[in-house]
Amino acid sequence: MKIAIIVNLSKPKAISCADAICALLSEHGARICALSESAEYLAFDSVKYFDDISALFGYCDVAVTVGGDGTIIHAAKHAACADTPLIGVNVGRLGFAADLEAEDIGALTRLLTGEYATENRILLDIEVQNGGPAKHYLAVNDAVVAHGQLSKIVDLSLSLNGEEISKYRADGLLFATPTGSTAYSLSAGGPIISPQMDCILMTPVCPHSLFSRSVLFEGESTLSVSAKIPDGCSCVLTVDGEVNINIAETDRVIVRKSVQQLKLISINKLNFYRKLNRKLKEREIQ
Repeated sequence: MKIAIIVNLSKPKAISCADAICALLSEHGARICALSESAEYLAFDSVKYFDDISALFGYCDVAVTVGGDGTIIHAAKHAACADTPLIGVNVGRLGFAADLEAEDIGALTRLLTGEYATENRILLDIEVQNGGPAKHYLAVNDAVVAHGQLSKIVDLSLSLNGEEISKYRADGLLFATPTGSTAYSLSAGGPIISPQMDCILMTPVCPHSLFSRSVLFEGESTLSVSAKIPDGCSCVLTVDGEVNINIAETDRVIVRKSVQQLKLISINKLNFYRKLNRKLKEREIQ
């Protein structure tokens, strides 16, 4: 089995954990692969390196990320495009999307014996229409249309399947996958959704209203947003906290379920809500 190791190189603990994973899986017969940028950090010698992350995922059978949720989210987009199953090892603070903690890496040997389950997670296709060629972005957790640097609320119009359904005066509108319901949306007051559900969650961010609440839309919905931007202000689309795109009043942001899915590997097979409660309690302690 060919296994890709994606490591957060800014975390020494992640690097040492990745070295231990490389040694463990290699000892059990796996071929270890990684990005070339990891070569000077990994002490393990028998690694096949790739300059391009898409080529890496296309070559390997499964992928293991070592870091926090950010490491998983970044790798997940490429894993989904290559249809490569992914599992995360958490060395960060929370690691909602990770299946294993650093002390549990011995369980990774089950990848080689097939003793694991795979969960399909929906992703969002975020399209920006501005009169020219449409631009598409893939969201694992969420996409947010919000005001820019100046703290002025914006007026946002929301349409469902081509029909306007609501207007919001708010800091922004957040669209999340079920996987992303435990991320920014949760902090904004949104509900927790089982990651196996087929739906799109919309949560207003700091709405100027007593009655604006999160709304769940069925998975096949097509949502679109346009913004009325105050003079001297700006509006920004942020995808998974990684990509920022300036949005003009003439632009439309289209949100729909992507045809691509993320395959997340589960070894522990923990009940989602028990795992969530444990993670949230850890956050309170920290």
